[in-house]
Amino acid sequence: MPFRNGTGPGRGGGRGGQGGGLGRMGGNRPGAGAGGNCVCPNCGAKVSHQRGVPCYSLTCPQCGTKMIRE
Repeated sequence: MPFRNGTGPGRGGGRGGQGGGLGRMGGNRPGAGAGGNCVCPNCGAKVSHQRGVPCYSLTCPQCGTKMIRE
């Protein structure tokens, strides 16, 4: 008979688990939200992040390197 609360052999500790995904709540992953900056990993230049435009699609205005999310 299975356990109703999601615990038991091979279940990994229950229903919710320990999810650590940041998603739209912040962080440096795609879909991290509208706020923040895009930063150049090469020279450190910062550009304000624009909603709907991933940082990795931008190039640094100073050195031309692909930007990353701060």
